[in-house]
Amino acid sequence: MLFRYCRWLVRNMPELPEIAVIAQQMNKEISGKRIADIEVRQPKILNVPISELAETVKGRTVGFVSSKGKWLFMRLDPAYFMLINLGMGGDILFFTSDKALPEKRQFKLVFLDNTGFTITFWWFGYVHLVPERDLGGHSMTAMLGVSPIHEDFTLENFRKLLGKRKTGVKSFLLDQKNIVGIGNVYVQDMLFKARLHPNRKISTLSAKETADLYSAVKDVLNLSIQLGGLAYEKDFYGRKGGLTVDMFLVGYREGKPCPICSTKIEKIKTGSTSSFICPKCQTL
Repeated sequence: MLFRYCRWLVRNMPELPEIAVIAQQMNKEISGKRIADIEVRQPKILNVPISELAETVKGRTVGFVSSKGKWLFMRLDPAYFMLINLGMGGDILFFTSDKALPEKRQFKLVFLDNTGFTITFWWFGYVHLVPERDLGGHSMTAMLGVSPIHEDFTLENFRKLLGKRKTGVKSFLLDQKNIVGIGNVYVQDMLFKARLHPNRKISTLSAKETADLYSAVKDVLNLSIQLGGLAYEKDFYGRKGGLTVDMFLVGYREGKPCPICSTKIEKIKTGSTSSFICPKCQTL
């Protein structure tokens, strides 16, 4: 039951590590390539008409691919960006001229060398074309907070970001206007590693607890990136990640022993989300 539940949940919620891995691979494979053609089977994923997208991107060259939270930023030279978000889940897959393509794809981009990538959304997602000059006005990305894998995410800046807010620590971490890319999958072990109850108020955190939380955020995300993301998500080459459910510390392990004190892990309701905690290590 745990295996099936986690597979469904994780499969439908790619978070920062999975997107960061894909961005690294895309940057390696397609930077410098010129776009020859596109195919769009679902116009609702776009922010412009298909004809405008095709006319604008054909002949442009991919400059670089980066990520911020759950968004991919693909620069198209000159002067445009293609922004991609997999929404509640999907596959973005690289292909070569001899590779069979996914039948249910909603989007395909082809380069002059006959390589390219497809996108298959499981529920909803976005492929937005934005002029570079208008990037700061893109409503879905302009208000995103700091990326926890960016060099600007320092302990000093994290302390300033927290301030003396009265909100709960979990709610703060999940708010994409504060920190981008953290969802309900990874936040479980972040809070456990910092020994914090999800409902602890930020204003009550000590300097040490703040430092522990900062380290936990970095450690959990970096481990997943190193392992290629979650085992139920595919990377740019269609390979599954190396982070399996049994590697979680408390996340989705209700009834299992805490790895520190052996107390049974509990599942509790925290606002609109569920949380998995050790009631002994994470007291409120």
